[in-house]
Amino acid sequence: MSESVYKVIELVGTSHESWEKAAATAIETASHSLRDLRVGEVVAMDIHLEDGKTIMFRTKLKVSFKYHGDD
Repeated sequence: MSESVYKVIELVGTSHESWEKAAATAIETASHSLRDLRVGEVVAMDIHLEDGKTIMFRTKLKVSFKYHGDD
């Protein structure tokens, strides 16, 4: 197996529907500009409230992708 290096970044996704949708939105958006996404780890979830009602789900993720240097 060859050796590899991975970079880890944090993303925050939002959704009006669920934490899962918020995470999926973050990953899908990141995949447009990052290649070789490998692992996503949920590190925090929170909810924005207004007048006692949920208006937005937020999911913070650590995401790793293979580092290719300055190709």
